[in-house]
Amino acid sequence: MPPLVWHPDYTITLARGRRFPMSKYGYLRAALVRRGMMPESGGYLAPAPAGLHRIARVHEIGYVERVFDDRLTPEELRAIGLGSSAQIARRSRLACAGTLLAARLALEHGLACNLAGGSHHAGPLRGAGYCVFNDVAFAARSLLDEGMVRRILVVDLDVHQGDGTARIFEGDGDVTTFSLHAEANYPREKARSSLDIGLPDATGDTAYLDTLSRALERLLAGPRPSIVFYNAGADPVAEDRIGRLALSRAGLAARDRMVLTRMRAAGLPVVTVLGGGYGHDPEEVAERHVLLIEAARDTAAA
Repeated sequence: MPPLVWHPDYTITLARGRRFPMSKYGYLRAALVRRGMMPESGGYLAPAPAGLHRIARVHEIGYVERVFDDRLTPEELRAIGLGSSAQIARRSRLACAGTLLAARLALEHGLACNLAGGSHHAGPLRGAGYCVFNDVAFAARSLLDEGMVRRILVVDLDVHQGDGTARIFEGDGDVTTFSLHAEANYPREKARSSLDIGLPDATGDTAYLDTLSRALERLLAGPRPSIVFYNAGADPVAEDRIGRLALSRAGLAARDRMVLTRMRAAGLPVVTVLGGGYGHDPEEVAERHVLLIEAARDTAAA
């Protein structure tokens, strides 16, 4: 198994009526235990919460301070959609630190997984779309600031465009952002990634995987990154509550294997984050995320 990053506080209780399936992170760990991919006790590395000033390297400091102090405005809270609590702020800090920890482990081992993360709608000025802080942007900027890496590639295959990540790194030649998403889905106003591909509603396995294959060839032919961040959102499947695409479970698994095997065959370290996945049954959503961890296990063993 590649190194796994997880924290018990990735799972918190949201106020009634919130659509985000926050309990899926606990169900994911339980599913991995059932499959023998994690022990019942331990088997993961746990992060400590990220600090204010480091998070402020990718978000406006006033916004970060309001999150830390539980002082977000009603408008900011509506844009995020998770409600307000110290638990939410702490969890968002843990997810940032978890993705950075997984990135450090990927640089050492070649592949590592954060069993959370992918909050790609959080942009330079505020959060949005269930995303408080952008963990991938946080980790990428931290590695660049420390001189650990020179170039970064973000492969974002969540069904929604990675608009926050694109805006944070707009004009930054050290970071290439790629988003393959449902064009008609959230957000309504798209950002400009280094490479954007918007797909029509109901795109299925064959068209999706062909498009992805060509895009990966193009990215791998460009400047060589030091590390790849892979947002493996589980929401392109047909049964997703808000996805709009039509991948099968087999198609989703093939997508993950394609990304991981091609990047690792090119000798690139890869860190994975979960991204989105929505449904009335959080245990079912967690089962979709298991496909990524199975693909990571098999890629690491190859």
